Amino acid sequence: MLDSAPNRPELPPEIARRRTFAIISHPDAGKTTLTEKFLLYGGAIQMAGQVRAKGEARRTRSDFMKMEQDRGISVSASAMSFDFDGFRFNLVDTPGHSDFSEDTYRTLTAVDAAVMVIDGAKGVESQTQKLFEVCRLRDLPILTFCNKMDRESRDTFEIIDEIQENLAIDVTPASWPIGVGRDFIGCYDLLRDRLELMDRADRNKVAESIEINGLDDPALADHVPADLLEKFLEEVEMAKELLPQLDPQAVLEGHMTPIWFGSAINSFGVQELMHGISQYGPEPQPQSAEPRQMAPEEKKVAGFVFKVQANMDPKHRDRVAFVRMASGHFKRGMKLTHVRTKKPMAVSNPVLFLASDRELAEEAWAGDIIGIPNHGQLRIGDTLTEGEALRVTGIPSFAPELLQGVRAGDPMKSKHLEKALMQFAEEGAAKVFKPSIGSGFIVGVVGALQFEVLASRIEMEYGLPVRFEASQFTSARWVHGPKDAVEKFANANKQHISHDHDGDIVYLTRLQWDIDRVGRDYPDVTLSATKEMMV
Repeated sequence: MLDSAPNRPELPPEIARRRTFAIISHPDAGKTTLTEKFLLYGGAIQMAGQVRAKGEARRTRSDFMKMEQDRGISVSASAMSFDFDGFRFNLVDTPGHSDFSEDTYRTLTAVDAAVMVIDGAKGVESQTQKLFEVCRLRDLPILTFCNKMDRESRDTFEIIDEIQENLAIDVTPASWPIGVGRDFIGCYDLLRDRLELMDRADRNKVAESIEINGLDDPALADHVPADLLEKFLEEVEMAKELLPQLDPQAVLEGHMTPIWFGSAINSFGVQELMHGISQYGPEPQPQSAEPRQMAPEEKKVAGFVFKVQANMDPKHRDRVAFVRMASGHFKRGMKLTHVRTKKPMAVSNPVLFLASDRELAEEAWAGDIIGIPNHGQLRIGDTLTEGEALRVTGIPSFAPELLQGVRAGDPMKSKHLEKALMQFAEEGAAKVFKPSIGSGFIVGVVGALQFEVLASRIEMEYGLPVRFEASQFTSARWVHGPKDAVEKFANANKQHISHDHDGDIVYLTRLQWDIDRVGRDYPDVTLSATKEMMV
């Protein structure tokens, strides 16, 4: 979050009603299910799906790659837009699996807020903590949803304490659960004084909402069993004394998170969370760029690519660049300047996503996310503007933690393999290095599961069986420094040198000792584990 100073001009109403956010969580906390329910309430789908569908239960809409459906996990970030209650929600679903965290880090550069989903039984898990750190670096406002309250879960105060301690952020309850596990009957909405009751029979039914005049309203007793009511009133009394009041400004600054309780699979608590996003979530924010930041209220259009997805439609070998609109009012057919190549680009068929369904976008405003189909011109980190040479900053690329060689099953098809690998490199799904000595490629990823995903995608999308084999190298570093120093270094270490798909020099290492030695013998050269994805 950059300059959210009070003296910023008011946003045009169309931009001010946009809410662009990502959902972050540990795998299995229920993120994809929550996404489905958002679409259900936004009227975008009639019946929500389940990640691991049995028989007639529908598949989810946001996991559209075959592998995602087979394994019940999300591996690629997808974007969806829908309207709710007069607001336009742009939701970016991110992979929860830690092997795909780089995709998630990049996605977080394109949103204004994050919804953190935690499992009521497990509390804050490792991946949640990592993703939270990234949000913290960007000062993103965070809204929390504690899911699976209809299963055996921990004490409400314990969950809140854990978030406060592990993540060092103030937590304020927006709703309070009544009963846990089998006895869970619903929540009390503390912000709007309403009792929300859960219907266990029909999972796609919107919960019944009963207006109550404060906690001392005798009508509560008509709906809540006496033993649960007594415990609930006691807990809320304690919560009011022990926990801070909701401060909307502190939420926008990222110092406080409101927490809602519910059960996404039972469509419960989701609507309150959505009201919370529209009420307390930020409107589109300025984006950091060189030589100046881009503000959403500017008249001129600007946007940047934060993700490239190849072969979303396997029949057409297309690549869709996901673009976050940073300013202005975009109309279909506009000519925008592609800042890296300085060439004009007519955007004639931009798409809006509803998971894997897409429709032509006639227009888009700052805060929206549109897809631009292209044949490889657009890369992650590219900026499109109405002429001004602005470059978005802060989109990271990380050094891979696992390296393997790759060979095509059929040696005659090595050219096809090169094309497939380059496509995945530009999509950001893997790093591809071409060693300066010898043939073949070395592929680097963050987590082992990515090798499986790559192999299955290369086979499905290109009809090329491939095999990955052990490599002598264990990590990669980008080489920076004065041109002559870098050349001298590269010539002396040829067996370690390779180039990435952008042509940048990369030093492949076997041991930490290699890295230390470079620092000692070549003081002018620096090795870096991250590189900014920009020109």
